[in-house]
Amino acid sequence: MTYTIELGDKAPRFENLLSTDGSFYSIDEFNDKPLKVIFFTCNHCPYVTGSDELTRSIAETFKDDVEFIAINSNSTNTYQEDSFENMVARMESLRFPWLYLHDETQNTALDYGALKTPHFFVFNDSWRLIYTGRNTDNPIDTSQKTTNDLFNALEEAIQGKKISVPITNPIGCNIKWEGKPAHWMPAEACDLV
Repeated sequence: MTYTIELGDKAPRFENLLSTDGSFYSIDEFNDKPLKVIFFTCNHCPYVTGSDELTRSIAETFKDDVEFIAINSNSTNTYQEDSFENMVARMESLRFPWLYLHDETQNTALDYGALKTPHFFVFNDSWRLIYTGRNTDNPIDTSQKTTNDLFNALEEAIQGKKISVPITNPIGCNIKWEGKPAHWMPAEACDLV
């Protein structure tokens, strides 16, 4: 078994994750659209903040077919900027077109094998993984990007095509694990390709 879920795997369940909208959500509530993007993100990482507007653009482009769900699993004790209160403030300020859920226990990040912020997981209408990895090859400065990995995967999936590049390595900051140094990663976590 690998650290990160693999292509074809069923999406791990999550329940009762608190959203910045004040409600609690489980995975069962996201069945309105044929494709789902669950992505692990945070408030402070420059790879996240550098690519948020690209992610917004993709979410808006595919809004009729794709549900975007953002999850912050970072320990607040590592970066206070990643607190739930700061999540709420960030959503109020930037008004992203997705739900922003707090994985306070970090169990969801472990279940998915999230490696970085951001790390994207795309699921089909049966909740099977069809793409995992990055949004683009230069998330810290999208004006310098040379790939559109997430966009291309979604476009191909919507057209009923096989995704030509279904796995890429996420580029970003590692998940900030409770009780661990800021740059710690589990020993079994490794590159996807």
